[in-house]
Formats: sequence, structure tokens, C-alpha cells
Amino acid sequence: MPKILVTYFSQTGNTKAVAEAIHEALEGEKSIKPLQQVEEQDIERSSLIFIGFPVHTHSVPYKMESFLRKLPQGKKIALFSTHGSLSGSSLSREALQHASVLTSQARVLGTFSCRGKVSPKALELLSQTPEHRAWTEMAVTARTHPDDDDFEDARAFARWMMTIYHQS
Repeated sequence: MPKILVTYFSQTGNTKAVAEAIHEALEGEKSIKPLQQVEEQDIERSSLIFIGFPVHTHSVPYKMESFLRKLPQGKKIALFSTHGSLSGSSLSREALQHASVLTSQARVLGTFSCRGKVSPKALELLSQTPEHRAWTEMAVTARTHPDDDDFEDARAFARWMMTIYHQS
């Protein structure tokens, strides 16, 4: 039976809520910890790590970037993110692609993303700049996310990753 760690970096609670849904769907020996509480021994003991983060300016937050760069050779991971962009858009995929590159030593089994509400402060700040105005108008529509459908998709992702893990 694998030892599974679910870890996340969350500022508004979106990524934490998705991490909890993923954790809930997993069977066996599992733990969930915010990124700042993860110790080296947690990484060493885990045979699979689910790693989540919010997308910041179409990329990975610096705290998460540092964590991803330090993952050991061959460690099996599954990445997930929350974002204000429309699902399936290039903006929603860019950060996961970047995270996959950062984890070049680890083995990415799969990725998942869903929308999450953007903080009003961030929306207000970004709406002041012409190059972000269209994005902020679209991001407002994420205010009800993550929702029940997003959580069910996250649980399905967790179950799928376990299938992939057992096949690898």
C-alpha cells in the first residue's frame, strides 16, 4: 500500500479545499499538510505526493517553485492548481506546464486544475492595468469556484492518479 502525502500552498482557501477533496478520495495510508509544514522526512516516506498551488500571474508561486525544484529523483507526484482563468484555456495550463518543468527530477503522473475565486484585492489591483483588464473581467466569473463539481472532479483525479500509480 502506498504512503501518500497531499500538500498545498493556499492563500484564499481555494487550493486547500481542493487538496481536502483529493485527500478524502484517497484510500490507505495518507496525510495532508500545508506546504510550510512539510518536512524532508515526509517527502522521503511518501511514495506518491499530490502537490497543489494557486496560479499567480500565470505561473507557480515562488514558495512552491522552491519546493518543486528540491524533489528527489524519480519521486512520483501529481500536480494540481486553482486559477481564475477559464478552464482549459492556455492561461490555466501554463502554470502546470511550468511546474512540470521545475520537477524535472520527479515523475509527474498527471495534472489537474480547476477555477477558484480570485481575491477582491487582487482583482481590484489587476483591473487598474490595461493589459489585465480583460482577464479581471473574466476572473470575476470564478467567484463561485471551487464548487461541488470541481470537488468531484478533484476526487476523480485522485482516484485516477492511484490507478496510474499502481500501473507504473
